[in-house]
Amino acid sequence: MLEDLKEEVFKANLLLVTEGLVRLTWGNVSGIDRDKSLFVIKPSGVSYDDLKPEDLVVLDLEGEVVEGSMRPSSDTPTHRILYREFPEIGGVTHTHSVNATMFSQAGVELPCQGTTHADHFYGSVPVVRELTPEEVAEDYETNTGIAIAECFSERGINPMEMPACFQKFHAPFTWGKNAIDSVKNSVALEVCAQMAMGTWSLNADQPGLPKHILNKHYLRKHGAGAYYGQG
Repeated sequence: MLEDLKEEVFKANLLLVTEGLVRLTWGNVSGIDRDKSLFVIKPSGVSYDDLKPEDLVVLDLEGEVVEGSMRPSSDTPTHRILYREFPEIGGVTHTHSVNATMFSQAGVELPCQGTTHADHFYGSVPVVRELTPEEVAEDYETNTGIAIAECFSERGINPMEMPACFQKFHAPFTWGKNAIDSVKNSVALEVCAQMAMGTWSLNADQPGLPKHILNKHYLRKHGAGAYYGQG
């Protein structure tokens, strides 16, 4: 079932290792088949060295396992909520990459300081509030997804223009048009977080990228008249 999607999600999970985004098993990637309303995700706690495409778990959007003998990632409920609330996305990545996780733990947004950031994220990467004791006790992972969706809704943020967030005290989540794309956004987030801290160390008063340059760089790659790349 969904063999092509499993292969894509498998490769996306291995990218976490080759791109230096994970230690141990601190990360997971999923991808969804919108026509079938089924998504595929890494099994919980399985080493990337041991992971095989057939190990991946298939679930429906109610969170029920459709295929797979292993337990899905503990973050599966968060992925499920993001697929439900952000219908345009096709893949989700969660890591504990060092620099992006520092922003999450500090509860600090990542402002757009240069064109590298603007090529991927249209503005400041938001921090999602921490969960309440009741939310953690009730259903930690599901409520994490709900808090992310509420943050974007309340602040009027388009999740396709801002495919990333920092879950306060936890770690980053990114998404994209498919599983591989969601990993690429995770790579970009990690690099931009590192660049930001270096920028502040050199110039603590750097005011951020001017809006007209932000618009130019983001829209030339993602806007209706985009001309970056080969089409």
